Amino acid sequence: MSDRAPHILMAGGGTGGHVYPAIAIADAIRALRPEARVVFAGTNDRLEARAVPEAGYALHPITAEGVHRGSVTANLTVPVRMMRGLLQSWRLVGALEPDVAVGTGGYVAAPVLLAAWLRGRPLLIQEQNAYAGLTNRLLARLAARIHLAFDEAAAWVPTERAVVTGNPTRRALRQAERSTARAAYDLPEDARVVLVMGGSLGSAALNEALHHHLPSLLQAPSVHVLWQTGQRYYEAVRDAVQPHPRLRIVEYIDRMAQAYAAATLVVCRAGALTCSELMVTGTPAVLVPSPNVTADHQTKNAKSMERAGAARLLAEAALEARLGTLVMRLLDDPAALDEMAAAARARAHPDAAETIARDVLALAGHDPSG
Repeated sequence: MSDRAPHILMAGGGTGGHVYPAIAIADAIRALRPEARVVFAGTNDRLEARAVPEAGYALHPITAEGVHRGSVTANLTVPVRMMRGLLQSWRLVGALEPDVAVGTGGYVAAPVLLAAWLRGRPLLIQEQNAYAGLTNRLLARLAARIHLAFDEAAAWVPTERAVVTGNPTRRALRQAERSTARAAYDLPEDARVVLVMGGSLGSAALNEALHHHLPSLLQAPSVHVLWQTGQRYYEAVRDAVQPHPRLRIVEYIDRMAQAYAAATLVVCRAGALTCSELMVTGTPAVLVPSPNVTADHQTKNAKSMERAGAARLLAEAALEARLGTLVMRLLDDPAALDEMAAAARARAHPDAAETIARDVLALAGHDPSG
């Protein structure tokens, strides 16, 4: 084991699905080894530019750009930017001398981890989706360790170096209590609460479908709806929807642990982290995959959850016709909800962040226990 404090380089960015797992792993590394030096590489114009410093970590900017589908002109500068990013990454790895480089996906992970590999540093990959993304599929060939969130992703990576450990999630998700959460939202203990959310920016399709079905849902006296509209749609929804004592309309939910704890049933997209949060909290869900995601990742995530019995998949095209009926059928069947909750918990990996962190430290040549 090395006498030097662990030096870990994290790379991942673009979306919360790549950034927040990296932060969760970094937090777990520091919890195990407080003296560890953990730094991030990412772009300076995407989510990581804000989220990483807010989490207390240094972010080193790297030039990165993905291929633009359907635009030859826009792709002309991609090779130049890729080479610039690789050169920046080469210099960064040389300056930091990390013991291991950890990639959680996104275009920026490619030059960083490639430079680390070329400099002889071991790589660890964490894949969030049921279908491995392009960056991770390529880097997995070079990685010493590959951590997966879904069994199905094993089809896309070298299985002899892969293990299913789940997605790293926030510890607070497992600590929220229903009574406290419902009190925070002023919801009755015996309410049947439907949480509808479309992510931080929101989903036009989910918002429109809920607006259409809201009167029928609220006909049931015990049904309460917590509606997270997203930043793009909040004002329009607030102005268009009639107030109701059993309806809460919010722009953004910053305490997701409370929202999950308060919910009887969630209607949401099928992003990898959302699915993992549903599993860790044991929350039944109707998953509506976004059709606008590369490689249709969300549909594959939702199908995996549905096969396990933890959720129901509802295609976006069927929202207007089926949303209200499906939600009420589930709310009227407590046994089905209990089965979904149990199936979700059975697939959960609540200790994923710590498990991955221990593997990072071991791969780096350090005792995880200090």
